[in-house]
Amino acid sequence: MLISTKGRYALRVLIDMAEHQNGDYVPLRDIAARQEISEKYLESIVKVLVRAKLLDGLRGKGGGYRLRREPDQVTAGEVLRLCEGTLSPVSCLMENGERCDRMPVCRTLPLWKKLDSLIQEYLDSVTIADLMRTEAPGNEYVI
Repeated sequence: MLISTKGRYALRVLIDMAEHQNGDYVPLRDIAARQEISEKYLESIVKVLVRAKLLDGLRGKGGGYRLRREPDQVTAGEVLRLCEGTLSPVSCLMENGERCDRMPVCRTLPLWKKLDSLIQEYLDSVTIADLMRTEAPGNEYVI
């Protein structure tokens, strides 16, 4: 599984919006400048996020985008599935994937099922709010 720039940038956009949204719409040009991503490319990404009802968009003066849900209600898994289509490591586990005739006797299928489960569970456990936190993971240990 390889996450594309579209998926990675979608997460960056949502984090940026959550950090800079104060009830107003956040202009896409501002996000593009802060994230150093082409505004044209971001337009295609926010279109997906608007269609999925993660963002509201407003055109014209004072326009831009804003989150429709709180950052702790949007998971990395949800965003990545929107942008990538699937997070499954092999095609036979994809929702509409190609079914293999060898599935009933496949010795590696349990491996792929477990990996798929771990990927889905982990990404669904991480929210945009989690990604907004600046402390490095693993530095919570105190003596």
